[in-house]
Amino acid sequence: MNAQLLTRETAAGKLVHGPEVKADGGVTFRLWAPACDRVRVELVDEARLLDMELLSDGWHSVHAPSASGGSRYRFVLPDGLRVPDPASRFQPEDVHGPSRVVDVPSWSWNDTEWRGRPWREAVVYELHVGSFTPEGTFCAAVDKLDHLVSLGVTAIELMPIADFPGRRNWGYDGVLPYAPDSSYGEPEDLKAFVEAAHARDLMVLLDVVYNHFGPDGNYLSLYAPEFFTSRYKTPWGDALNYGHPAVREFIIQNAMYWVRDYHLDGLRLDAVHAIVDDGPTHLLEELTRRVHDAVGDRLVHLILENEHNQSQWLARDAAARPTFYTAQWNDDVHHVLHTAITGEKNGYYAEYCKDTTKLARALSEGFAFQGEPMGYRGTPRGEPSAHLPPKAFVAFLQNHDQIGNRAFGDRLAASVPPEALRAACATYLLLPQIPMLFMGEEWSTRSPFPFFCDFAGELGEAVRKGRREEFAKFPEFQAASRRGQIPDPQADETFASGKLAWNELHHPDQAAWLDWYRRILAARRQWIVPLIDRIHHGCSSTVLAPAAVAVQWQVEDGQELRLDVNLSPEPATLISHPEGDIIWNEGDVGSAGILARWSVRWSIRGT
Repeated sequence: MNAQLLTRETAAGKLVHGPEVKADGGVTFRLWAPACDRVRVELVDEARLLDMELLSDGWHSVHAPSASGGSRYRFVLPDGLRVPDPASRFQPEDVHGPSRVVDVPSWSWNDTEWRGRPWREAVVYELHVGSFTPEGTFCAAVDKLDHLVSLGVTAIELMPIADFPGRRNWGYDGVLPYAPDSSYGEPEDLKAFVEAAHARDLMVLLDVVYNHFGPDGNYLSLYAPEFFTSRYKTPWGDALNYGHPAVREFIIQNAMYWVRDYHLDGLRLDAVHAIVDDGPTHLLEELTRRVHDAVGDRLVHLILENEHNQSQWLARDAAARPTFYTAQWNDDVHHVLHTAITGEKNGYYAEYCKDTTKLARALSEGFAFQGEPMGYRGTPRGEPSAHLPPKAFVAFLQNHDQIGNRAFGDRLAASVPPEALRAACATYLLLPQIPMLFMGEEWSTRSPFPFFCDFAGELGEAVRKGRREEFAKFPEFQAASRRGQIPDPQADETFASGKLAWNELHHPDQAAWLDWYRRILAARRQWIVPLIDRIHHGCSSTVLAPAAVAVQWQVEDGQELRLDVNLSPEPATLISHPEGDIIWNEGDVGSAGILARWSVRWSIRGT
């Protein structure tokens, strides 16, 4: 391959980063290493070194006729340091070991008729592969898919699986974004999981991290320092340099790779507010266009996490189709529901606690903050969102962050009365926003979901110490003895405590919760899903009392969807008696104009 051809392929967005198995034999290896005038590739199984040709723009390339799928290799820098391929497709010996070539065409897919599912049907289930089952593997997760189908789930969202250091991690410390972590199984096991999900009419989404790399196992700065820029800072250090074409291609090709080579149905982009790109076309815009071009007519959904609440990325065209992104995780819905039933007001919760106006706004319009100053941040936050359809937002009451970032990783069931928890769940599960459950929520599991990792040496000790120090500002953790009770994120037992206890399903209380979730999701499927595409924007809302609101959504054919909810231990007075068909009653919803404590009523008028 000559320099002119390589430049042309890069500009066209074709696969450049990572090894390419040739149909006529051999493997072409490439590495972008602009800081090096010489790079070699080591074929580990042959104990052989090959010199790579220096091409234009910092690229190095060599074709190895003897290599094939399964070959182990690594790059050798001028000083002799051996490093994995940053676009490695698999790391059987973890992040510091050699990479392994994966022959993508050798896998014969049996889901070629799968075209995905429309977003209105989405009921998302977030799970962590390593703690979802006792085995913590893709193969073991297949055995639980029928449970998800019977629950009423239609989409699985995997927490990040990109290769991370050690045996366990949440996934947000990944360093090799193309390689499924070997602790979960082989690449073929992930493909089999996706196939099994599609066979059951389940979508599979993947959480991806494009705002930073983890602290251990990333060698990019040694041979491609241009990958990062000190012009911008993130919570994790220097920002990725998205002004450089090779960096943009590395990330955009990664997004295309997951939906193309693994047949995934969508991606959730982590913390895009930490992605800085001041070029003429923002990375987020180019990425969504390229991904959709890569899959043709197959339905693929791209989801954002965005602390800035930028509704511009959720815009719709004249046909009500997403211009850029399908939806955004709606932290504001979580915050208003959480503070209503817990009364917590530490940190950013203080901005939501006892603010019923924000409760009404988040349920009816999506964002609670739409440009107003946020005291916790010290700056305005958000953009107007009432013009967006409800399905542009993903609503949840629990997720990995909101549980795992608590000191003990405790779930709401550990501190909230069951009737209050059911009222909050009955609110978000039937919203015309898209609901997302966190694994085990459906049976109110007693298992926590603590923060865990497996870093070596000084880094591991620093993480252990830092985890406890970050809670020192909270009143309940002022005493060192109390902070000492916070689980050690490096300990085996901390990880073990977060594994789902499936045997809990034999307990009557947990079985009752599971039955409740199945029934309410069946009600959603029957009543709410048919309305979602016909609700084109936010709606009206009324504050009834502290933590009690009434919300009405207008449907295009004259129907009205109504929610009356009281998330308070005190009764509230209804402004009018609901008319039409009752979809769901939760708690003691009387007929005398009273909305009892912890109660919810959903109704449809004009059916």
